[in-house]
Amino acid sequence: MTKQMHLAAHFPGVNSTTVWADPRSRSQIDFASFEQLARTAERGKFDFFFLAEGLRLREHNGLIHDLDVVGRPESLTVLNALAAVTDRLGLAATVNATFNEPYELARRLATLDHLSEGRAAWNVVTSSDAFTGENFRRGGYLDRSDRYTRAAEFVATARELWDSWTPDGTSRPFAHSGQHFQVSGEFTVPRSPQGHPVVIQAGDSGEGREFAASAADVIFTRHGTLEAGRIFYADVKARLAKYGRQPDDLKIMPGVTVVIGDTDAEAQQNAAEIRRLQVSPQNAILALEQVWGRDLSSYDPDGPLPDIDPDPGSRLSQGRAGLADPLVRAAEWRALSAAKGLSIRQTVIETTTRQSFIGSPQTVAAELETFVSTGAADGFILVPHLTPGGLDPFVDRVVPLLQERGAFRSEYAGSTLRSHLGLAEPVWKG
Repeated sequence: MTKQMHLAAHFPGVNSTTVWADPRSRSQIDFASFEQLARTAERGKFDFFFLAEGLRLREHNGLIHDLDVVGRPESLTVLNALAAVTDRLGLAATVNATFNEPYELARRLATLDHLSEGRAAWNVVTSSDAFTGENFRRGGYLDRSDRYTRAAEFVATARELWDSWTPDGTSRPFAHSGQHFQVSGEFTVPRSPQGHPVVIQAGDSGEGREFAASAADVIFTRHGTLEAGRIFYADVKARLAKYGRQPDDLKIMPGVTVVIGDTDAEAQQNAAEIRRLQVSPQNAILALEQVWGRDLSSYDPDGPLPDIDPDPGSRLSQGRAGLADPLVRAAEWRALSAAKGLSIRQTVIETTTRQSFIGSPQTVAAELETFVSTGAADGFILVPHLTPGGLDPFVDRVVPLLQERGAFRSEYAGSTLRSHLGLAEPVWKG
């Protein structure tokens, strides 16, 4: 029997994937953009719609990065509005466990779960970013060793709050005293339609994998190649037993991009053009500066890489994930550039913007099915390169083929996100 995959849609925002210069691209703030992509995902019978988080505008060389979007709406507010214009689609918000508090966030998530009749999800992320932390009263940031202990206690505390109402609608006082949180009182929101909102975790570190195995329902990963996916999949699934969990209790869903053409050759041409649009001359220099940590605006993006070394201690870019070793990355880029005769822009294109699946609808459908059937993923979170219409080609041309193969649902079997994902409602722990 063919194993059915899970599909979700990521609303593109601040990343190196979105092509804002395309005339079909629309606002990342207007509700119409969110609504269009969500309705497309629901038309395709997707499991959920996924929003990232932006707690501070990113800066480069002391200024707001003018090639980024300016304006990041708060995710739960957007999803509450989307609950009114969708019927079955899950609604997932990325919310930081470092800069929030359990009672308030548990209340907001439970409210979304009620308003959507059981379709809420929380993507739990952490932060070690002092630049972002400056926006918050507590300030600063948590050491890496403390981020996941706080996140684990945060999720456990939220679940205690959700369980403080019995399934028959009776409220009970709660009290939690731990390393990071001391809270007590009575929770204001009754138990929600799916018991608890679905918990998603994004992170590939050892701590992140262990946290996902112990506490998450879905893990969002960047391992988009077949071999890397199989290794990651086997590693995370093997960690579940120690927590008394079964392999199907945690769904592994890599974030992927898809480029489609009438033929495989046309799709390759389309992908090459998209990569050039994603890496404009200005973005090529920006990417170079993020590695080198220096102002390289005088360099020609169609010329060779700099012969000077990176500044490992630079803080030229703020609000982006840092490189573990810029000197190593620069050496890799130089070796690639020399071997293939690549310019700065060509090197950045070669190293930063690979699409995951490229081909005709038939080719893409077959490759997606291979990933799932051979233990590299349980499904995929699609990240289109256009807002908000980038998902339409996949829904119109690939989803019907997956349905014909029996690899994806033709209709929703239930009404809650847990039912879409094949997850049992959590046992009440009163």
